[in-house]
Amino acid sequence: MAYETFAFVYDEVMDDSLYQQWLDFSLKHLPQGTKQILELACGTGALAVEFAKADFEVTGLDLSEEMLTLASDRAIQEEVSINWIAGDMLDLTDIGNYQAVTCFSDSLCYMQDATQVQQVFSGVYQLLKEKGSFIFDVHSTYQVDEVFPNYSFHDQTEDFAFLWDSYPGEVPHSIEHFLTFFVKETGEKFERFDELHQERTYPLEMYQNMLTAVGFSKVEVFADFTDEQPNKTSKRWFFVCQK
Repeated sequence: MAYETFAFVYDEVMDDSLYQQWLDFSLKHLPQGTKQILELACGTGALAVEFAKADFEVTGLDLSEEMLTLASDRAIQEEVSINWIAGDMLDLTDIGNYQAVTCFSDSLCYMQDATQVQQVFSGVYQLLKEKGSFIFDVHSTYQVDEVFPNYSFHDQTEDFAFLWDSYPGEVPHSIEHFLTFFVKETGEKFERFDELHQERTYPLEMYQNMLTAVGFSKVEVFADFTDEQPNKTSKRWFFVCQK
């Protein structure tokens, strides 16, 4: 898929309003005086650019070099300076030290198992400066077990069609999203792209225990972009952790 096509697809299916909500939540919970931010799984850089516009020194890390190419183009267009790193969240060695790390859009739910999640937590703890903050979100078990199964969303325009269908995964609290894109290339011809996204989450207490185990001294949990405590029907859990 060409960069331009991929950017179109990604931006078409992503709810732009979420970036502002992630930014607002972060600004509310980052300690005063925080300037350096590492954004894990930064994707096409939409949130990283917003952090840069808010006068943070931003580094964006993503596994996909294609995503980072789009992110770099976005930063140039918005006239902000961001350091981009092609890397894996499972190996955060030798990429510097930061006052804060963020990881949004349930990116941690793409880890294969709890061992990998804790490996990310450990890596983040090690690269954070003293009193540093780690802010991230994940799907709740309610979202994965009750909301996502049998979810179906179809959308189309003259140049684009998108089909999203979700089914329970093979292990507890997991989900599989089958995505199909039809993108208009030339004339009346559409090209089809298929993707399988597998996500997994864990009970709230398990996340808290893993964070404490790697050394975080304070762990606060909120729900759905608010400062409210999670309840049985919260869809997204937000963690604010301090080293």
